[in-house]
Amino acid sequence: MDLLARREHGTAELRGKLVARGYDPAEVDPALEALSHEGLLSDERFVEAFVHGRIQRGQGPVRIRAELRQRGVPEALIDAGLDERDPIWLERAESVRRRRFGAERPTDYREQARQGRFLQYRGFTAEQTRRVMRHED
Repeated sequence: MDLLARREHGTAELRGKLVARGYDPAEVDPALEALSHEGLLSDERFVEAFVHGRIQRGQGPVRIRAELRQRGVPEALIDAGLDERDPIWLERAESVRRRRFGAERPTDYREQARQGRFLQYRGFTAEQTRRVMRHED
């Protein structure tokens, strides 16, 4: 399982990769179950590592949630590993805004809208974006 040595994988993601490489799905599921039982494959650990990595890249909770869904992670695990109401997201959004646009806050509407679109593209919620642009805590 060279795939597991590189980074954490979710069960659904690893299943898809193995089937795409030509492994029989009837053999893949028991193998994944065994890996999970041995602690070598953990969806919880995958979510934790994935969220941490995406936060380091400056992505927000909306985008991270969408990527986890694409990878087949169950919604309950996503909810457990990603709380969009956590105040840390406001700090992250402000940090991303500063890194891209500098410390000065925009004064005109056009620039506020541009920076707001950038934050939403990065995956921050409309509420988080609004609060960062108005500098609310």
